[in-house]
Amino acid sequence: MKTRMKELVELLNRYAYEYYTKDTPSVSDSEYDQLYRELVELETAHPDKILPESPTHRVGGVVLKGFTKYQHQYPLYSLQDAFSREELEVFDQRVRKEFPSISYVCELKIDGLSISLTYENGVLVTGATRGDGSVGEDITENLKRVKDIPLVLPEPVNITVRGECYMPRASFDRVNQIRQENGEPEFANPRNAAAGTLRQLDTKIVAKRNLATFLYQEVSPTDQSSQEGVLEKLARLGFVVNQERVLAEDMEQIWDFIQKVAQLREDLPYDIDGIVIKVNDLAVQEELGFTVKAPKWAVAYKFPAEEKEAKILSVDWTVGRTGVVTPTANLTPVQLAGTTVSRATLHNVDYIAEKDIHQDDTVIVYKAGDIIPAVLRVVKDKRVSDQALAIPTHCPSCQSELLHFEDEVALRCINPLCPAQIKEGLNHFASRDAMNITGLGPAVVEKLFAAQLVEDVAGIYRLTVDDLLTLEGFKEKSAEKLYEAIQASKDNSAEKLLFGLGIRHVGSKVSQILLQEFHDLDQLATTDPERIASIDSLGMVVAESLKRFFAQEGSKRLLQELKEAGVNLAYLGEKVAADAALSGMTVVLTGKLERLTRSEAKAKLESLGAKVTGSVSKKTDLVVAGSDAGSKLTKAQELGIQVEDEAWLESL
Repeated sequence: MKTRMKELVELLNRYAYEYYTKDTPSVSDSEYDQLYRELVELETAHPDKILPESPTHRVGGVVLKGFTKYQHQYPLYSLQDAFSREELEVFDQRVRKEFPSISYVCELKIDGLSISLTYENGVLVTGATRGDGSVGEDITENLKRVKDIPLVLPEPVNITVRGECYMPRASFDRVNQIRQENGEPEFANPRNAAAGTLRQLDTKIVAKRNLATFLYQEVSPTDQSSQEGVLEKLARLGFVVNQERVLAEDMEQIWDFIQKVAQLREDLPYDIDGIVIKVNDLAVQEELGFTVKAPKWAVAYKFPAEEKEAKILSVDWTVGRTGVVTPTANLTPVQLAGTTVSRATLHNVDYIAEKDIHQDDTVIVYKAGDIIPAVLRVVKDKRVSDQALAIPTHCPSCQSELLHFEDEVALRCINPLCPAQIKEGLNHFASRDAMNITGLGPAVVEKLFAAQLVEDVAGIYRLTVDDLLTLEGFKEKSAEKLYEAIQASKDNSAEKLLFGLGIRHVGSKVSQILLQEFHDLDQLATTDPERIASIDSLGMVVAESLKRFFAQEGSKRLLQELKEAGVNLAYLGEKVAADAALSGMTVVLTGKLERLTRSEAKAKLESLGAKVTGSVSKKTDLVVAGSDAGSKLTKAQELGIQVEDEAWLESL
């Protein structure tokens, strides 16, 4: 019996792999069904003998209570976008400046949802969404119902892979037909349908909707030397890998592939929205490294967006938390990229002038990056008015005079007491990536502001339960819950607070980098800008922005008030001891390492107190060089900088 169950599982998984992954079925549907029924009968009789790789796990039946957060062991970065050949050439020139002789792998950019799969000893243990790249959601049970995801690999390996989960066009049509028949609203496009499916709590629904995947990255350390090698390895392990790709030596080959794919795009059985271009050599990828947000060794070319005509009915001007006043056009509704669009950004006053937009103009609307509706150009032969679009001179929130600085494209309100700015700042401060105060959303902020209970972020921490009970819609339980959420936020690590303050050019990742380096806000506030600018991936723009913020009397007063309220101003993540072996040293990694991955080496250096940067300069204290080290090693030798090897690093 046990032997037969194992035999059936192996046979059925092989047949499924041939059908879903290789598209070369070797048995009929009826033969498969017969074997499947036999396995179900055996598993029903012997539930304690069910194997983890059994295909019966593909069938739904589990109803989930919800999804838990999942901390990615290996961060999942987004990609820099390019919208023209010129932008691709800029990317190529930047890469070739350091590595003249490189090749690229060009892959289709699948329009789905990014997922991460982790296997231990060859068995799938976790499937998660990308989320913000650091924290996603554990959707393992749902991903087990995606028929082309292997539950067990042919080798007992520990591996984490990344890919895209999508809904094929044929599945999308079937799902929408069923929803139409049931009187349910149809999905706007396959991507929305895939997202909705993976968020289902009933795994039966997931199993029925026939999602599919393409895997393209080994996120955990790999034994391969190239991206092409990684793709071949993933295919050997039973993952579906997209074969529509090309190895390109130069921009001509890249552009030829883009043009070819653009022609066959509509005939593909799935949606794509571009081409991803990656440096093929993984050692070069390691050398190039990352910016705060994206890898320097890859770029995503986006196809030109779908365009539609619409008429401008009116324009709304809204004030953001930095005082920038943004125009948004109200339009006659149009269908665009699968959704109904009735509003589109006009960006700023310079854009309006450049495009010569008049009142009541008919315009071409598109979705920038297939996401944000925007006005592309005016249809001049349908113009009905000679009257230029009215540009406000005063803030729509506080009526202060608006300024248009020479070095900026935007109108700006500089009144620090502007209600709209304060409210937007409060919303940002309470948001998930900042202080994460659950229950303090825009509607509550509006009520607090109207009741004059809060004027700045420090005021949040002066609120009492009695204050909250004065607000419409608040009962004792909801007031206590929000009060507790506010109090809990005091204990956040300081990078959350720094991001929440809304300083220009200081996002969540920059905030974390800064607090890892300087440990608390008091020290950061008094740090020399040149010191900040010297940190890898930051620079003078960030440094000057911080200097301006902390120099303001209002900022000093705000920090003092937050401190008095008991808000934590210190970094609570991993800190390095002051007497660590490489404390205060600036270190550069170069060349191929034999035993450590680049990320492992970087992590070890940082744990020893080093600051790891990407380029050699007079400020560099040490270079750790592997084999085939190039110009960085040469420069280090010329400057007389200490050079050590991998064995030396391992010995520390």
